[in-house]
Parts: sequence; C-alpha cells; structure tokens
Amino acid sequence: MDFILEQISDAGSVSTKKMFGEYGLYCNGRMVALICDDELFIKITSAGKAFVGDCPLKAPYKGAKPCFFISGERWDEHEWLSHLIKISAAELPVPKKKIRKQKSTK
Repeated sequence: MDFILEQISDAGSVSTKKMFGEYGLYCNGRMVALICDDELFIKITSAGKAFVGDCPLKAPYKGAKPCFFISGERWDEHEWLSHLIKISAAELPVPKKKIRKQKSTK
C-alpha cells in the first residue's frame, strides 16, 4: 500500500481505505482503484482508456465490473501511474454524502 501511495503521490490527495479485506484507493475524495490480492485495478474512464490504450481488463473479484489491470511492472513508472490516477479521478463522480436518519423522540 505504501509503495503504491508513494508512486501516485503526484496525482493529488491520495489515500486508501480497507474494504472487505482488500483496499479502495482514493484520489481527491473519489474512489479510483482497488488493490486486491496484491494486484492493482483502476476504474475504466474515457480519459483513462485514451491514455493507456490497449490495457488488459480484469475484474478485481468475482461479480465485479472489469477494470484496467495494471501489472506490477508498471508500478515503478511513477509519472505514468500518477497521471493515469489523476485523469481517471477527474472523470469520476464525487461520492454523495449519506444523510443519517434522526431517531424519533416519541
């Protein structure tokens, strides 16, 4: 996790969140990628597709939508990986804040 976060640090405000035993990767408040079983999966966007060209698609887990599968060899390419995360995050929506229901005082 620390290595990936360091590699994409130029993309913006990056962080991870543990989810279902794996990790969600966030950039500027948007979930842009997943790290599952030590593999990196980046959500597919138009800008990302134009940038990566012919990149293999793979689902991070059974039943998930396919994502760009970024092989370990590309993890060392700091500028390339940061740019891919940055342009992908820019195209993804900001998550909506959940409104908590107030308990009735009756």
